[in-house]
Amino acid sequence: MIRAFFILNAFLLCVAGLMAGCEQKSKAQKIIDQTIAHHGGEHYQQAVIEFDFRKRHYKIALDNGHYQYESWFTDATETGHDILSNTHYIREINGKAMDLSKKDSTKYASSLNSVAYFTLLPYPLNDPAVIKEYLGEATIAGEPYHKVHITFKETKGGKDFEDVFVYWFHQQTHQMDYLAYKYQTDEGGSRFRKAINPRTINGIYFADYINYEGPYPVESINDFDELFEQGALNELSRIELRNIVVELL
Repeated sequence: MIRAFFILNAFLLCVAGLMAGCEQKSKAQKIIDQTIAHHGGEHYQQAVIEFDFRKRHYKIALDNGHYQYESWFTDATETGHDILSNTHYIREINGKAMDLSKKDSTKYASSLNSVAYFTLLPYPLNDPAVIKEYLGEATIAGEPYHKVHITFKETKGGKDFEDVFVYWFHQQTHQMDYLAYKYQTDEGGSRFRKAINPRTINGIYFADYINYEGPYPVESINDFDELFEQGALNELSRIELRNIVVELL
């Protein structure tokens, strides 16, 4: 009888734990859906976005799940053109397709994909490989935020599926004002970004970012908001998109 009681108790605890986990996922999903709707919603389905970032021109073409990302760059003697789609990656130099090693092809494609990913946020957060977890509420600069933790499934999670992100979504405006991420490439590291210069162009929201790093290796990126509030972060760079043009299809 006592053994049966403990088995029943353990079962109920497991069910309660599963229900709590489902509630956290459901809340995270609702917050992300609200944020995507605020940032552009259905406009992301079919759009062509062009902009300049650092020394390159970029073009992002979205068509109901199909995508093509492109960038152009020039130096004294060469004009380069990178093309990444659902199916392939190509680098052209002076109009001729290059025969790249697998290592170089992966590196260049990953770089182009990274720029597109950050530009389109929060839209990619509903990709099938994304795992969402609600971490709770937070206050930054006196404003109320929801805090959501993001990881990725290995299947369809891409080359950098081990990367981890945390996002801070404003509770009233639904804007994505802060994000942090931990990456594994180039010996790994972590960053915290604050959105600045927000603007909406043809129905899609964009922001630039101040990119921060910690004064020491940050073990948990969940703590970046507290470090930011304490003034403990160092500005590393600025992420600024220029000459943005959006065409809705």
